[in-house]
Amino acid sequence: MKIAVVGTGYVGLTTGACLADTGNDVICADIVEAKIEALQRGEVPFYEPGLESLMKRNVAEGRLSFTTDVAGAVRASYLIFIAVGTPPDEDGSADLTAVVTAAADIGRAMNEEKIVITKSTVPVGTARLVREAIEAVTDHRVRVCANPEFLKEGAALSDFRKPDRVVLGVDDPVAGEVLRALHAPFVRTGNEILTMDTASAEITKYAANAMLATRISLMNTIARLCERTGADVDMVRLGVGTDRRIGPTFLFPGAGYGGSCFPKDVKALAGTMKELGMDSSILDAVESVNDNQKGRLLELATERFGEELQGRTFAIWGLAFKPNTDDMREAPSLVTMRGLLERGARVVAHDPVAMGEARRIFGEAIEYGETNYDVLAGADALIIHTEWHPYRHPDFARMRELLGGAVILDGRNLYAPEMMRDLGFEYHSVGRRPVLPGGAG
Repeated sequence: MKIAVVGTGYVGLTTGACLADTGNDVICADIVEAKIEALQRGEVPFYEPGLESLMKRNVAEGRLSFTTDVAGAVRASYLIFIAVGTPPDEDGSADLTAVVTAAADIGRAMNEEKIVITKSTVPVGTARLVREAIEAVTDHRVRVCANPEFLKEGAALSDFRKPDRVVLGVDDPVAGEVLRALHAPFVRTGNEILTMDTASAEITKYAANAMLATRISLMNTIARLCERTGADVDMVRLGVGTDRRIGPTFLFPGAGYGGSCFPKDVKALAGTMKELGMDSSILDAVESVNDNQKGRLLELATERFGEELQGRTFAIWGLAFKPNTDDMREAPSLVTMRGLLERGARVVAHDPVAMGEARRIFGEAIEYGETNYDVLAGADALIIHTEWHPYRHPDFARMRELLGGAVILDGRNLYAPEMMRDLGFEYHSVGRRPVLPGGAG
């Protein structure tokens, strides 16, 4: 099929590369010249495992190309995906300016009937707005669909190629058949293609992310309760997760969720409900709990060392909001590091891939280590924010030797408290009793 993808961010580029890899001719278009020039050089503007090699291979084999000529890409294609950004507005609702602008640009470029698919995460009713924007500037027939993405950063290629399900919002049987055929190569093992109306598809995306965010915030609340009562959140998590009605996923407590999806989508869904005069208190509470949890590691640092941190040094392991990405948007590490700096502390940080992003945000306000061990020398404490694999089984003897205070504040519960006590560390984690070297936990 001849496909155009308007927008070359995380979703657009992943979509374009994966669709090209199944034999389609794909043009990725963007109005930002610098992004297109970088892509034409083979440079991916963000870190996603496997994406760069997939993109380069499909470019080399002639199925994938990049352009700033949006109109030309639209005219050359039958299917057009809209994958532009929908950042939060001042009130938290999704800003649809780029989506509506892209729709109007598509309409003005149309030279024949097209199928236009919203891939961006958009509030309910956006498909109607896209249709109106296109039909206002063209006489050609347009079929507008919603095909929300369910891509996890760090596992986007796997999620696209082997989806749990494909959700198609269609109000037209012809478009439905075309999109089912387009996605058929990705569901050969039997996972479902769910066809529904566009409004239901749009809500499905927000509902899924809100459900996952709610599980995280609830478990972080339970973790706080465990800390107050001396219970162990790991035991509670196992007891809850073995209930088949609940299941074990997204029950791990931590330093709060971040990234480009959960924070934005929870706010946007709550905003939609408020606009409709509905009670959004459950989503407001999810957001509030998460905002508080992001400050938990800073709280642990000040509880242990006091509010005045002048002269203290803190090592940070992990800057990205999750492993296998360089994304620091809404990352809990931002809250911790800004709080430490405000209190006069010295911060030395390491992350396997997000160091460039950290430099863009903090400049020289923090220091950076080439390896995770480099940041430990003389530090009063190590704070763990991201569960990267190299942090899971480190050289504890080397850590103990380098760390000035042998204090670890673990926001991801990577280690067993009893083991850390026996190794001579003072160890604080989330929802579990702190342990002192040689003492009781």
